Amino acid sequence: MFDINQAILAIDHAETLDALEALRVQFLGKNGEITLLMKKLGQMTQDERSSFGPLFNGYQREANAAIASRKTALESAVLDARLANERIDMTLPADAAPKGSIHPVSQVMDELAEIFADMGFAVATGPEIEDDWRNFTALNIPETHPARAMHDTFYFPDKDAEGRAMLLRTHTSPVQIRTMMSQQPPIRIIAPGRVYRSDSDATHTPMFHQVEGLVIDRGIHMGHLKWTLETFLKAYFERDDIVLRLRPSYFPFTEPSAEVDVGYKQEKGRRIVGGHGDDDAHAWMELLGSGMVNRRVIANCGLDPDEWQGFAFGVGVDRLAMLKYGMDDLRAFFDGDLRWLAHYGFGALSVPTLSGGISA
Repeated sequence: MFDINQAILAIDHAETLDALEALRVQFLGKNGEITLLMKKLGQMTQDERSSFGPLFNGYQREANAAIASRKTALESAVLDARLANERIDMTLPADAAPKGSIHPVSQVMDELAEIFADMGFAVATGPEIEDDWRNFTALNIPETHPARAMHDTFYFPDKDAEGRAMLLRTHTSPVQIRTMMSQQPPIRIIAPGRVYRSDSDATHTPMFHQVEGLVIDRGIHMGHLKWTLETFLKAYFERDDIVLRLRPSYFPFTEPSAEVDVGYKQEKGRRIVGGHGDDDAHAWMELLGSGMVNRRVIANCGLDPDEWQGFAFGVGVDRLAMLKYGMDDLRAFFDGDLRWLAHYGFGALSVPTLSGGISA
């Protein structure tokens, strides 16, 4: 006669998962002892089934519960033993040759943060999904401006709670708007991050990285802007012969606006930024856009444009990386090719510092 107490005792003393599985088969398998008892119910009379049915079902429930409990205990013991054997001694020396590398974009972001921090700029961030008011309207970009067109901007089908169209930000300028609306001047920030536009070729991708700078204070003028850009570019390219040329331009959010060209020389098939300022000796390359913050933008953010003035600028981080480190195709930045990353990537300990060298 089957003894459920003996079965439970055997299950509770199973020392391994394999032994426990053998007992499960013995008692509850296709031809297990409890399974055979359950099969006998079909051959019994109605009165016998009424007596033995609840008993056999009880055997089955108790055996299942005991097996589940013992399995949990054994698995926990196995995990504890494994963790004890796989313990890592954190006091051991670090691997002298760590695998992996820092992506050039991440490295350049760190370089920019280090350079501008030395000039008193803080790093500001904002959401990549923006409303069209912060992305366009607050920046004095009219509804008829081509930048709002569907072929340039990725729009979402739904609007926000205030009925504003939602989109993937086309620049990091909304971070400037958020900063001016959330804190009082003086303001000195850079806003690095991902931006999105509907464009794709060797020098453009639908997603790319941009850094913008903003200064709001009293008595700010174009001289402050040019000095900031010269200081930044000399530190970034680690050259003292950086030559800039500001050309009049138009941006809705700055007035006056200026395109900034940098002098370069062609050496061994690549552009080397730097030159001695003689137009006949080197060419000019457009690098970034800049200007004095438009009075309307300042007013849109709740500040008095008669009291506060400022300048802003923006440049592509990927473009900066290409110029400094000799890359010729922007698409390779996003291919995830380990060979490319091994060649152009940076070591995990290559932290940019002004004292030790930005790209050391």
